[in-house]
Amino acid sequence: DAQESRGLGDVYKRQACCSPLQPSSSLVDRDVSDPAYAECMSDARPAPGTEMIFQWRKWDGSPHWRHECVYLGADEWGDWIGQPAGWPSARPGAAYIAETPNVTLVPRQPDFALTVNRDHPKGMRVYIDIGWDVRWSDDPLLAVGIDMDLDVVRVDGPRGIWVDDRDEWAEHIVQYGYPAEIITRLEALALDLEQRVRDQTAPFDDATPDLWLDRLDALHLAPRLGT
Repeated sequence: DAQESRGLGDVYKRQACCSPLQPSSSLVDRDVSDPAYAECMSDARPAPGTEMIFQWRKWDGSPHWRHECVYLGADEWGDWIGQPAGWPSARPGAAYIAETPNVTLVPRQPDFALTVNRDHPKGMRVYIDIGWDVRWSDDPLLAVGIDMDLDVVRVDGPRGIWVDDRDEWAEHIVQYGYPAEIITRLEALALDLEQRVRDQTAPFDDATPDLWLDRLDALHLAPRLGT
């Protein structure tokens, strides 16, 4: 299949020639049930195991984390992508190699992305990025989103579950001038997701992401320690 053979370099080239993911006032009122919302999203999905990119940006359009991943499939919650152990993530000024496998849900709800780790050395099981306009782009090998600072974290250990990066959120409210409607909505969302993680409500339970972690493991993808 020609699509499966396309390299990540091609994805980077397409990112460079596309206009940055820029926020606008229209995003505040965007109704995801409106057919017009689907016009900026691709219905096409790659075959399971196909390499792809999840690219985050900040509210001003500047690049943030870029994760090298593979597409795994979809369920009632949305699309799942995986990052095998040894695969890289990078943003301007920082980079890391995944120590253990993780999967990320790109949900139909466009204001968060759920990442679940397996056997993380620091016990980091759940990491939910609160976001805006999180979606599949018009490129089937590129998922995108605006990182909105707040995160919901679950660590297997004494610290437990909490909403993280409140200080960064407060700073960026001033720096970026987030609209009041978005501030109210995302602060409420963070608390709601924190409770859902505590309640182990699917897909924030263990069983749902473990199914996708098993599928990622079954691909037997080699690490990229030299990248």
